[in-house]
Amino acid sequence: MLSVCNIPYIVVYAVIRHAKHPLRRILKMANPQKEVQTKLAKGLLDLIVLQFLNQQPMHGYQIITRIRKSFGVYFGPSTIYPFMAQLEKKGYIKSQWNTDSERPRKVYTLTHDGKVMLNFTEDSLSLLCQKIGTTNSSGNTVETGTIVRKTILPPLTVK
Repeated sequence: MLSVCNIPYIVVYAVIRHAKHPLRRILKMANPQKEVQTKLAKGLLDLIVLQFLNQQPMHGYQIITRIRKSFGVYFGPSTIYPFMAQLEKKGYIKSQWNTDSERPRKVYTLTHDGKVMLNFTEDSLSLLCQKIGTTNSSGNTVETGTIVRKTILPPLTVK
């Protein structure tokens, strides 16, 4: 029988499963790097999806697999499809059914408004990285790349 510190594994699992929320969170944080990656990917999901669609039109499953391959984070259909509907409602993407293949798929493409939002988001993220990423933990200066503006937007100013 599996055990942890001479306590049967099933008992340890039950304690963790039914423990108060902060304890469960501490015990679940086995991989803090993965947690940071997931948190960043969630926060930047709109940027990620708009960048993918800027390269080529894609259907939902392609987006899901590309995120997983590129970032090592899995967002399932219950996350991606409602998110795509929100982007479409905002006018950043448009969808069209492709019935040419054996299975009909909804293919998403980036709109002009989506390109403008992508550029703005990239510029904002670049500015943020410049502000917080100018030195590393050793105190050495780190070069941060700048993103060239692809559309005419008002300049970003920081007060």
